[in-house]
Amino acid sequence: MDPVPGTPFGVVYLDVPAVTSGPAVGSLIAGVVSILVSFLVICFGIGGARLGGAWAAGAFTVPGMLAGGAAIVAGLLARRQVRRAAPPPAVRFTGRGLATAGISCGGVGLLLSLSGLGLALLVQLA
Repeated sequence: MDPVPGTPFGVVYLDVPAVTSGPAVGSLIAGVVSILVSFLVICFGIGGARLGGAWAAGAFTVPGMLAGGAAIVAGLLARRQVRRAAPPPAVRFTGRGLATAGISCGGVGLLLSLSGLGLALLVQLA
């Protein structure tokens, strides 16, 4: 409690606990979804013409790439949100590790989706 000079009053600063960043959690979830969808792309790519081949792999590549891109963007926004210093009465955000994991999972899911589509096209042409 800090006294206010010249008055009998004082100012109390309440300690606000740190909050996990929402975009960081969303980034991690989108990154994991991107990896899971990319495994579907790879399975359709390996299955070849029996499972629909390149058409099915291409159809699943789009959501895999969108989820991977969203994970990267949300992770970068979350890292900026966590990095910002806040004065004591404001809310502080945590989740830098979640954001970093979301960025890396999104990048891996993006690359796996593209490589799965390439594999499907190679199997289809062979």
